[in-house]
Amino acid sequence: MASRKDDDESGIAAPRVTTDLFGHGEAERTLLDAYRSGRIAHAWLIGGARGIGKATLAYRMARFVLTNPVSALPAVVKATSLAVDPNNPVARQVASGAHGGLLTLERTANDKGVLRSVITVDESRETISFFGSTAAVDGWRVCIVDTVDELNDNAANALLKIIEEPPARSLFLLISHAPQRVLATIRSRCRKLNLRPLDEDDVIRVAALATGKSESDSELVAAATAAGGSPGHAIELMGGKTLGLQKQTAALLEGLPHLDPRALHALGDQLPLNDRVALGAFVDSIERWMSEKLHGDDVSANLPRLARLAEVWEKIANDARETEAYNLERKPLVFSAFGMLADATR
Repeated sequence: MASRKDDDESGIAAPRVTTDLFGHGEAERTLLDAYRSGRIAHAWLIGGARGIGKATLAYRMARFVLTNPVSALPAVVKATSLAVDPNNPVARQVASGAHGGLLTLERTANDKGVLRSVITVDESRETISFFGSTAAVDGWRVCIVDTVDELNDNAANALLKIIEEPPARSLFLLISHAPQRVLATIRSRCRKLNLRPLDEDDVIRVAALATGKSESDSELVAAATAAGGSPGHAIELMGGKTLGLQKQTAALLEGLPHLDPRALHALGDQLPLNDRVALGAFVDSIERWMSEKLHGDDVSANLPRLARLAEVWEKIANDARETEAYNLERKPLVFSAFGMLADATR
């Protein structure tokens, strides 16, 4: 079934081959308790910040369910976690993308080898044939959508149709960086499971495992401190200019609504064409700043301004996707984004 390569651009192991999970014990117990109750919800919306382990948890759940079908209920009852031995045949099949009971929907490359900016309707319709085929005796079929944020409108509606009338023993694990923006009709049919950012100590542990660096490494600790509870973001910040880029972006955000054109030009110069990691760091910095504004302690203090910020974020996110998809110059995005943010914060 469709899946990403074993490692991403930063050398981080892909979630389907990652067996360790840090910092989400409560969420793991929620899934385990629901499964062994025999009345698990057929669709789960797993939300939280980018890079904190949502997909890792989803694949961990998929491996467990596919390893422990209904007939294995005694083993399920005794389980204390969703862990599955990496040498288990199911775990190896999931890691290689070859398990017939697992479908992953995610962005794929077009005929020119360029990663699409959305998950298309044709990919979403794979669920029809997948769930229409006959499962093994008392087996499950699991669909991971990574991420539901990237479904285009037609793809979201195609997924909705099968979630509305789910086949027996089907499980949908929908991953979202912004669950509040997921199609309302999809949200209403899912059980919500929101993951929190990790403690800094856990971010350090995950980053150290992924990079082979010592937990006391100064660069690693600095990246973990700046990562906002996201191990994935911490790893992106290491070994390159992205940590400095994030600091530049954060300084400009803190200065809003004032704009410094020279600083904006300097920031744009740090975002060269074809550098998806740098572009991602820029967008992530704005997203994290926006999340703090939209979920801070004074949310009710100025609802009109917060509504404007939410609208601006939607526009910035769409512009960033187009910039990445068509490999456009980054500097116009920088000026446009900060122009809109300045207007919204005045």
